[in-house]
Amino acid sequence: MAATFNLRIKGGISLEPYIAHINESTGAVQTVKEHSENTARLCREYAVPELKEICYITGMLHDAGKYQESFQKRIRGAQIRVEHSGCGARAASEAEGYPALMRLMMEYCIAGHHSGIPDGGVAGDEAESEGTSLRSRLARTFEDFSLYQKELAFPPAEAGKFISYLAGDCDRKPDRLVDKFAFLTRYVFSCLVDADSEDTAEFCREGELPRKLSGDFEACLKKVDQRLQGFVCRTRLQRARALLQKQAFENIGQDGEIYLLNMPTGSGKTLASAKIALERAIKGNKRRILYIIPYNSIIDQTAEVFGELFGEDLEILRHQSTFSYEEEVNGSEDYRKAAKTAAENWDAPFVITTAVQFFESVYGNKRGKLRKLHNMADSILIFDEAHLMPQPYLQPCLQAVAFITRYLHSEAVFLTATMPDFEGLLRKYALPDSRILRLIRDTSSFKLFQKCSYRYLGELGRESLLQRSSRYPSSLIIVNRKDSARALYRDLGGRKYHLSTYMTVCDRKRVLKEIREELQRLEQDYPELQGVPRERQITIVSTSLIEAGVDLDVYTVFRERSGLDSILQAGGRCNREGKRERGEVYVFDLEGDGGRMAVDPKSSLAKGLLESYEDVSELSCIEEYYEKLFSMKEEEIQKNTMHQNCSDLYSIPFRSYAERFELIDSRTVSLVVPQDEEGKELVEELKAGRAGNIRRLQGYLCTVKQKELEDLIRQRAVRDYGTGIYCLENMDYYDRETGITFEPKDYFVS
Repeated sequence: MAATFNLRIKGGISLEPYIAHINESTGAVQTVKEHSENTARLCREYAVPELKEICYITGMLHDAGKYQESFQKRIRGAQIRVEHSGCGARAASEAEGYPALMRLMMEYCIAGHHSGIPDGGVAGDEAESEGTSLRSRLARTFEDFSLYQKELAFPPAEAGKFISYLAGDCDRKPDRLVDKFAFLTRYVFSCLVDADSEDTAEFCREGELPRKLSGDFEACLKKVDQRLQGFVCRTRLQRARALLQKQAFENIGQDGEIYLLNMPTGSGKTLASAKIALERAIKGNKRRILYIIPYNSIIDQTAEVFGELFGEDLEILRHQSTFSYEEEVNGSEDYRKAAKTAAENWDAPFVITTAVQFFESVYGNKRGKLRKLHNMADSILIFDEAHLMPQPYLQPCLQAVAFITRYLHSEAVFLTATMPDFEGLLRKYALPDSRILRLIRDTSSFKLFQKCSYRYLGELGRESLLQRSSRYPSSLIIVNRKDSARALYRDLGGRKYHLSTYMTVCDRKRVLKEIREELQRLEQDYPELQGVPRERQITIVSTSLIEAGVDLDVYTVFRERSGLDSILQAGGRCNREGKRERGEVYVFDLEGDGGRMAVDPKSSLAKGLLESYEDVSELSCIEEYYEKLFSMKEEEIQKNTMHQNCSDLYSIPFRSYAERFELIDSRTVSLVVPQDEEGKELVEELKAGRAGNIRRLQGYLCTVKQKELEDLIRQRAVRDYGTGIYCLENMDYYDRETGITFEPKDYFVS
C-alpha cells in the first residue's frame, strides 16, 4: 500500500513528517522523533547503570542526520545516496554541556552505527573529506539538519561522574585509559545498534514477535545436585573426586570477579562448572550463562551433555560457525525461530559458543559482532580449557574478561586441568586489582588422577616408532605435521585410522565414530586387553586436533614432542577411564623434524622438563613450564593490545584493529570438497552465482596452507567460480582416508 505525505513549503522545501522508516507492507510511518526516543529508551535500558546517561543521549542523536531534506526525499523514493550517520556524529561533537570524552565516545558510536566504528584517524585527515576515519567524516559538508534540536530533548549530563568513572582504576596511565575507553566505546555501540535494530524490527515486523528462549536456573541446579548425589563413592579415586568437587563448591560462596577452577582430567570439571555457574547466577541474579569453548569440535559434545541434563528446564542457544538453526532437525519450529533470533544478540539464558565467536564479539567494530557485547553484562562466563587462549592475543583476551567482569558486573570462571598462573597474568596484563579467587586450594589429591606415566624416548625413525606402537592392543600416535601423519599411516598395516585437517569435517566425524566403535568391540572381545592378535590391534595416527574434546580411551599414546600443555592433553586420551593402574605416554622426536622443534620455545621447554622431572604432570612442573613460557613470550603477549596501535583516544583504530584481530591463523585456507551428492549440489549453487548455504558447506571443508592452495590452483584442481569460496574440481586429488593429496591419484606411486 502506497503511503501519502503532506508537503509544506516554507522558505524552501520542508517535508513533513520527518520520517525514519516506512513499513513497506502497511505504508505506516515511523517518525525520526519516535524512532530516536524509542532507541534512546532501549539503549538506556540495555546499559549498565554507570553508562545509562551516555547511552540515552547516543540513542537520541544517532539519526539526527535524517532531518536532512535530501534524506527525506530519499526515503520517499528519490534514487539518491545520503549519509546521515556523520551528521549525528557532528551533532555529538558540537553538543553543549557534555565533557569532551563523552562527546568523543558518542562520535565514534554514531558515526559507525551502520558501517562499523571507524578508525579515529590522524592529524591531516580533516582535509580528506572522502576518507573513512572519524576525523574525515566529521570534516564533511552536510545539509542543514538542525531541526533535531527542536524536536529532540537531551538531559543534562553529570560530567564529573562520567570522567571519574572513565579515569577510575587507570592509575593515570595513558595505555590503560586507551584500552578502557575503547572497550566502553564498543559497549555503548553495542547498546546503540541493538536498540536501533530492535526498534526498527518491531516497527517493520509482520506477525507476532518471536518468543525468547527461556530457562529456570533453580530447576537446573536441582538436576545438577541430583546427578552429583547419585554418584557412588566406592573407590579411592571416586572419593577424591567428590572431595575435590566439594572443596570447589564450598569456596564458590565467596564473592569475586574471576574464579580459577583447576581440576585434573577425570575429576568432573564439566558438571562442577555447571553447578558453580548456576549457583553464582542465582545468588547474583545474573541474566545468563555463557559457556565458552576453544573449538567447534567440542561444542556438539558439550551441548549434548547439558541438553540431556537440563531437558525442558533450559533452552540452550548454540552459536558457532558450523551450526545453523535453519537446518536443525531437533526441536519445534517455535524453538528454531526463537533461537535464530537470539543468535543475533545472545539474548538467551544459556549460550554455548566458541572462543573465536566470543572474543571477536568483543573486539569487532561492526553491528553483527558487537550487538552481542552488551548481553555479556550481568552474566556468568565459563571459559573451558582456558589455557588455550592464544598467546599472540593473550593480553586482549585477559583484558576482555577483566573488563566484562569489572565494568559490566559479570563473573568469570577459568576451567582447565593445566592452569597457568592466571592470577599473576591478569594482574600484570589486565586489571591489577581484579578480585580473583582460587576454588581449589588443596591440591594434594591431584596425584590420584594421574593415570599415565610420561617417558621421553628421544629421536625415533618412522619404522622404530611403528614397531613400538605394534606392541599394544590400541595406540594413538600424535605428530606435529600433517604430512608426517600421512606418511606414518601409509606405512602402517592392520586396523589403522588417520585424522588431520586435510580431511573434511564429514570424514573426520566418520573416522572418529569408526574408531570408537572398534575400540568398544575390542574391549568386548578382549576384556583384559590381553592376547590381542596383531590383526585386531588398533593404531590411530593423528595431528593435534584429537587432543581437546575428543573422547577416546586408548591403551598407549605416542606424542611427538611439542608444548607441555599439548603433551598432557594427549595423555588425557590414554587410560582415560582409569581401568589400569597406569597407562604409558611416550614422547618422541620424529627423525628429521628435530630442527623445527629446536626453534620452537614451547617444545624446547618441554624437553628440559621431560629430562628433569620424573612426572611432568605434577603441578610444580606445569607451573614452571608456564612461568618460563610467559616470561619468554612477554613481547608477543602484549603486541596486539589496542594501546600498542594508537597514540591517544582520538586516533583509536577501531576498524583496522578489528580487521586484524584473528584468533585463527589466516595463513590457512578452507577448501570445499564435494564428496557426495549433497556436496555437489552445494557447489552447483556456487557455480550458478548464488551465495550457497555456507553453513551446510562446513561439513565439506578441509584446511590447507595458502601455498598448498596456490599449488592446487596451478594444477587446475581448484576453482572459486568468482565466489571467493575455493572448491576442489578434480576429486582425484582427494582420498577419504588421508584427505587432500596435492597430486592426482593417477600419478601416485605407493
